[in-house]
Amino acid sequence: MTHDALRVTRNILLRSFVVGLVIAIVLCAVTIMEWDAGMKLATAWLHTSEATITPIVLNFFTNIRFFLLFILLTPALAIHWTIKKERGGKKK
Repeated sequence: MTHDALRVTRNILLRSFVVGLVIAIVLCAVTIMEWDAGMKLATAWLHTSEATITPIVLNFFTNIRFFLLFILLTPALAIHWTIKKERGGKKK
């Protein structure tokens, strides 16, 4: 890959991480603020208890964190480190 292709890939991954992080924070805030109302609705629609839904919600946010950190941020940082190493730490 050329340096330009590596930079574009790195920028896409970093920007995807930032967008995903913002969306995850918004989802978390909405979930926390609307927990009682949402739980009443979910238990009525799904005919289940809060004890069943809570681990599912926790698993959802754990999966988001895994995706953001290990699928988006880690390769972006590795590419960034590679670009810096190949250039000798000089800025263009």
